[in-house]
Amino acid sequence: MNNSPLLTLNNKVKMPAIGLGVFRAAGDEASLAVQAAIASGYRLIDTASAYQNEDQVGRGIAASGVAREELFVTTKLWLNEYGYDAALRAFDASLGRLGLDYVDLYLLHWPVPGNFAATLESWRALENLLYQGRVRAIGVCNFTQTHLEVLMGRTEIVPAVNQVELHPYFNQLDQRQTNARLGIITQSWSPLGGAYGYRPLEKPITPLLEHPVIAAIAKAHGKTTAQVIVRWHVQHGLSVIPKSSNPERIAANAAVFDFALSQPDMDAIDALDNGNRAGPDPDLFDLDYLKMLNARAGK
Repeated sequence: MNNSPLLTLNNKVKMPAIGLGVFRAAGDEASLAVQAAIASGYRLIDTASAYQNEDQVGRGIAASGVAREELFVTTKLWLNEYGYDAALRAFDASLGRLGLDYVDLYLLHWPVPGNFAATLESWRALENLLYQGRVRAIGVCNFTQTHLEVLMGRTEIVPAVNQVELHPYFNQLDQRQTNARLGIITQSWSPLGGAYGYRPLEKPITPLLEHPVIAAIAKAHGKTTAQVIVRWHVQHGLSVIPKSSNPERIAANAAVFDFALSQPDMDAIDALDNGNRAGPDPDLFDLDYLKMLNARAGK
C-alpha cells in the first residue's frame, strides 16, 4: 500500500507527496489507472483540462469506493481558457467533467509570458475560487523565478505549488530553492524522465530507467530503477506524480518507504543532471509554440 507522507502547503492544506499522473491516458485507460492507483493506496490524482480525460478520471474516482474527502484531486486551467471570466467558466466545466463539487488543487498550466496580462487575470479568478471555498489550494505549473516574482508582485496569494519538469537529468536545483524560499511546494512532472520520449532528440539519450548509475543503486537496494527515482524525489522533499497505466507498476512506483537512499546514492543521482529540459521552454510556450512543437514532432 502507498503510505505517502503528507506535505503541508502554505495555506496549511495537506497534500500527499506521491500521486498518479494521467497525462496521455485516454478513455478507459485513465479510469482504470485511477481505480488501480486508489486501490493501491494513492490519494493524490493529477489531471488537467488539456489532457481531455477529466471525465474518465471522475469515473475512476466514483468507481473507487473511497470517500471524496480522503482524496486530493488536482486539475489545471488550459491556455485557451485564460482570462478572468473564461477561467471561471473553465473551472465549472472541469468540475462537471470530474463529477465533483470541488477540487483540492487548481493550477495555471503555463505562465504564457507573451500574454502575462491574461495569466494575471486567470490567477485572480483562481484567487476568487479559493475565497469561495470551491478549491482548497491554488498553484501554478512551469513558472520560473521571474514568472513567480511578477505574479506575486501583482496579485494577493502566493501559489501553494509549482509543478515543473523535474527528474535526475533536469533536477532544477535553482528553481527548487526559489520555490522553497517563497514557501511554495515543488511538484515534479515527468519524474522518471519520460518526457524525452515525446519529442525528437538531436542526440540519443539513455532512458533514466536504464541508466547504469541508477540500475546499480536499484540492484544494491533490491528495488526497481523507477522506485529509486521516486525515492530520490521524496528524499529531496518533492511531490512526485509518476504516470503509469499498469496496475503492478502503479503499485510499485509508490512502494518506496521501506528503504532509503544513502547520501552517496543521492549525490550520484544528482550528478546525472545535464541541464537540458525535455519539455517546452516556459519562456516561449503559448498555443502557437505548441502548434510548432507538434508539427516538428509530426503530429
